Amino acid sequence: MTMRTVPNRVVVTGATGVIGKALCRRLRERGYEVVVCSRNPEAARATVPGAARYVQWSAGETGSWAEAIDGALAVVSLAGAPIIGRRWSPRYKEAIRESRGAGTRGLVEAMERARVKPRVFVSASAIGYYGLRGEDEAVEATPPGADFLAQVCREWEREAARAEALGIRTAVVRTGIVLNAEEGPVPRMLPLFRLFLGGPILPGNQPLSWIHLEDEVGILLLALEDERASGPINATAPEPATQRQFAAELGRRLRRPSWLPVPGFVLQLAMGEVAAQLTAGRRVAPRKALELGYRFRHPTLESALRQILGS
Repeated sequence: MTMRTVPNRVVVTGATGVIGKALCRRLRERGYEVVVCSRNPEAARATVPGAARYVQWSAGETGSWAEAIDGALAVVSLAGAPIIGRRWSPRYKEAIRESRGAGTRGLVEAMERARVKPRVFVSASAIGYYGLRGEDEAVEATPPGADFLAQVCREWEREAARAEALGIRTAVVRTGIVLNAEEGPVPRMLPLFRLFLGGPILPGNQPLSWIHLEDEVGILLLALEDERASGPINATAPEPATQRQFAAELGRRLRRPSWLPVPGFVLQLAMGEVAAQLTAGRRVAPRKALELGYRFRHPTLESALRQILGS
């Protein structure tokens, strides 16, 4: 049975991740009816409390979850296998690709079948779209790179863009390194710094295009609510840092030195191909978000780390 038309219903995939949980909380605070699509709805109920409905969802498969899209205001797609934190074996690279491409394809197909189509589709993407550019600045109009992650992002965005042909305003949010207290570089580096063993990833001058979790959610909301928001939108802070600057600021906040660097070849041995994402880096500017009037709550690394560490 088709769900009733609800003018403020937002369907969210990937809601149990760090970004998804924060977004769902903000959506509820703003009066939206949230439908959580998850592989494990019961676990999602505990992780993301307060949603109107929890439905079974799996990338690339059609199920009863599609009913939630009929009559919804918007669909926000955040699902995807983690990129950093695991070695990229051939099997895992395929999981990275499929979890994004097939998942997005299934959502768009459900929108196409909907009696009342959503007005907005917000799809996650990543600044990996631009490739490993080093110091060359990338903005939304910059051409894509050619490495594995860039190819994944191109396919991911290509699937999302199919929603535009259905008359659905579509925005693709290219996210940088999200800083928060739960996962990512800050909690991974804290134990080493507290043992006086912290330092930058060498060579140290590679750019780190980061964004605080609060601003990541803010840009997702901008994409959802601002009728001018469409196409790619970079979700990165206006002041990127180098690896050396990041380590120095983290050390300063913790009152610890940042003198022990991590050689790139050590990271390569430990992580394999994915290590290049940290040793090469990319400098990405949030041009479109600024043009749309978004005001960053944490535009500087100092502000972001102060909020996360409470110091």
